[in-house]
Amino acid sequence: MRSAKLVAPRQIQIFEDRMPLPTEGEVLVRVRAAGICGSDLHIYQGERSDVALPRILGHELVGEVESVGSGVSRFSRGDRVTVDPVVSCGKCVSCRRGYDNLCSTVKCLGVQVDGGYCDYIAVPEEKVYALPGGMGWEKAALIEPFSIGAEVLARSEAGKGDKVLVIGAGTIGLCILQAMKIAGAEVLITDFADSRLKVAETLGADRTVNGRTGDLAGALADFTGEFGADVVVEAVGMPRLLEESLGYAAPGGRIVVLGFHPEPAKIPEVIVVKKELKIIGSRMNCRRFPQVIEWFEKGQVNPEALISAVYPFEKINTAFRDILEDPEKYLKVLITY
Repeated sequence: MRSAKLVAPRQIQIFEDRMPLPTEGEVLVRVRAAGICGSDLHIYQGERSDVALPRILGHELVGEVESVGSGVSRFSRGDRVTVDPVVSCGKCVSCRRGYDNLCSTVKCLGVQVDGGYCDYIAVPEEKVYALPGGMGWEKAALIEPFSIGAEVLARSEAGKGDKVLVIGAGTIGLCILQAMKIAGAEVLITDFADSRLKVAETLGADRTVNGRTGDLAGALADFTGEFGADVVVEAVGMPRLLEESLGYAAPGGRIVVLGFHPEPAKIPEVIVVKKELKIIGSRMNCRRFPQVIEWFEKGQVNPEALISAVYPFEKINTAFRDILEDPEKYLKVLITY
């Protein structure tokens, strides 16, 4: 089989490897499409110390079942499926409590272990989910990014009438926007790229503000009645933006953090205390795939609006380079097999 391995920063090579065989409890998936995530871009540029090279990247993958190992009962050859990339032990305290994403040895496909930029991948049956009939591969490849939005929604406890500020209108920010709208929240979203804000408007954003050229503080005051946001989602991963989030949050507000940076943020405790703020982490997803698949089935989200370009597997290195040369041009870029 073919596998696209990152062998050095900014250098992906395609190899011919032996096709894996599913062991007990595993499903062998023939990959049909996979997305390029922001985390993939960081790894590609050599910015993640927890990734050993060579590595097959890719954690947003869909495909069809090629074969199954002994003990697998839910799937058979030809089934169309998506894969949850969270790799957990199933035995530690967090796993026993149902928090797969907080496993003591948690890994992610394409990060700490090889992922989906290859023709075939063997994964545990419990991480495989059936796709609705007729759903195209490209659309289905967006299920994993939307699982991040579902996790943020759950962690924020946002609901009808809440005023939500989403900082960052990249793919994940736009998935979060749609999740918040499903919950009945009102959303102001900000970004530096007008093109992304235009997409946000088509996806139901109640208000958009360019953080470079507009007045975010003024727009937020107008949006919330000078009270502040009930929920602030920092979806960029910049210390400065987390620091500013404390000022944007209403008294008693929740700040959800899902990105991180090598430099720590400087958080003034006095603001956290006086406003009684909750600062909440959101890591990958915790069993959110069934919820997201239901969103897709019911047409509650618009994944197609996020797809900017599709590249064949043979041009995967070109795809990465194109994104990095003009990042504001692209939201979700897909690789097809």
